[in-house]
Amino acid sequence: MADLAVSTIAQGLMWSILAIGVFLSFRVLDVPDMTCEGSFPLGGAIAASLIASGASPWAAIAAGAAGGLIAGTVTGILYTKLKIPAILAGILTMIALYSINLHIMGKANISLLRVDTVFSTTASLLHVSQSTAAFIVPAVLMIIISALIYWFFGTELGMCIRATGYNPQMVRAQGVNTDTMIIMGLFISNALIGLCGAVVAQNNGFADVGMGIGTIVIGLASVIIGEVILGVDSFSGSLLAVVVGSIIYRVVIAVVLYLGMPPNDLKLFTAILVMLALAAPMIKGKVNIGKAG
Repeated sequence: MADLAVSTIAQGLMWSILAIGVFLSFRVLDVPDMTCEGSFPLGGAIAASLIASGASPWAAIAAGAAGGLIAGTVTGILYTKLKIPAILAGILTMIALYSINLHIMGKANISLLRVDTVFSTTASLLHVSQSTAAFIVPAVLMIIISALIYWFFGTELGMCIRATGYNPQMVRAQGVNTDTMIIMGLFISNALIGLCGAVVAQNNGFADVGMGIGTIVIGLASVIIGEVILGVDSFSGSLLAVVVGSIIYRVVIAVVLYLGMPPNDLKLFTAILVMLALAAPMIKGKVNIGKAG
């Protein structure tokens, strides 16, 4: 049971990288970006292809993040320069990435079972078990990424990106190019998502062209659950809420699977969970009104 708890928390930390990327686009930029369902498997496809070719698994993670960055930039250009609605721009990029991922891998999936990954190399370096390494790697990555994101969005450039999502008219009045800010925000968001895809592919032992299906719901579930439970009153609080929400989401998934829910129903369960989380503030408000009456 203890091993299951550690594994579940490790999964939550790993997927919180994706959740932060979704948080940046949906909450900070206020852009409904669907690119993540393509940039996530893109990161996995690039990482798996490089590792299978003998490249360093750490370099493969960086390459996966770079792939996500490019995907986010494409969506940003479609949205800001070609004036295609944000959600449609993301869908177009996502669809295009399906074929691109197939070309990168050369087939529908690549196995990583007989090659070194960041988890096996970390286990060998620290002389720990593979399961312990599977906890250490995402924990360290999450700490580094959270610190960098918190620092960057506290800089003048980062504040401009945040202000663009909050009040673009005001930012333009200050002489800031909001199109550039949106593109930067989207490529940071998708770089994190591509990085997450590269890490998850190594953890799973394979990369698959369909591994991105449902990632937007997973990311939103983590963001919304964290916000509902912890509330948000600052940027640092929001980052913490996203990480906690991702861990809670994984715990809930582990519990329902342990209780016997068929794996085929997980997507349905996730969708219902997100709907309940979104409706929670309204339900809570009505309950309070009923008590006051």
